[in-house]
Amino acid sequence: MSISNQTRSRIKRLGEPLALALGRAGLTPNGLTVAGFAITAVGAVLLANQLWLAGGLVVFGGGLFDLFDGTLARATGRVSRFGAFLDSVFDRWGEALVYVGLVAGLHASGWANAPIFAAAAMAGAFLVSYVRAKAEGMGFSSGTGMAAVGIMPREIRLVILCGGLVLGGLVGADLVVPDGGFQGAGGAALPLGMLVIEAALAIIAIGATVTIVQRILHVRVQASRDAPERPG
Repeated sequence: MSISNQTRSRIKRLGEPLALALGRAGLTPNGLTVAGFAITAVGAVLLANQLWLAGGLVVFGGGLFDLFDGTLARATGRVSRFGAFLDSVFDRWGEALVYVGLVAGLHASGWANAPIFAAAAMAGAFLVSYVRAKAEGMGFSSGTGMAAVGIMPREIRLVILCGGLVLGGLVGADLVVPDGGFQGAGGAALPLGMLVIEAALAIIAIGATVTIVQRILHVRVQASRDAPERPG
């Protein structure tokens, strides 16, 4: 299971009218990259203040700019190596801020295990990106080839994370999981909203781990195919 590059292209074409409208408003592709990062940073602050619903929506809004900046660059012929570099750096930076905000908010909420889930998801997410960057830097799966390998690319992680945050925020702390399962600090029953957020983070951590393995195996196959044959 993965998102093919063809599917990515179709999704990006859907956002082209809005991207062009933002361009006509005076925003450049790099400007959209920075604006998306700024929106994501606001979302991270909201998460640090345990505003799960608002934070999830704002982070998702910031993530959409990852679609618009590249789409605008391609539609207007302003694709550049620096723009691609800037987009990648701000994507990772924004993702880091989101998880740091999550760790801070979950820690402040008093549920002892929740920050561990967030840290595990962050580690997995960054390793997914690192494996792709390292592979492409060594000449494997050049272009966007590696992006289509694995079940948990950035787009899927964003949807699962923001979906969990929004749903967790909607459920809130009024409903609790009965004793005998998940426990919070001091042995208190865990609010169902917190359980939803933890579940989303666990899915990301597990899915990212699977994706890392999938990408390693993908590179291994390429390396084996590219290796020169030994003389008999």
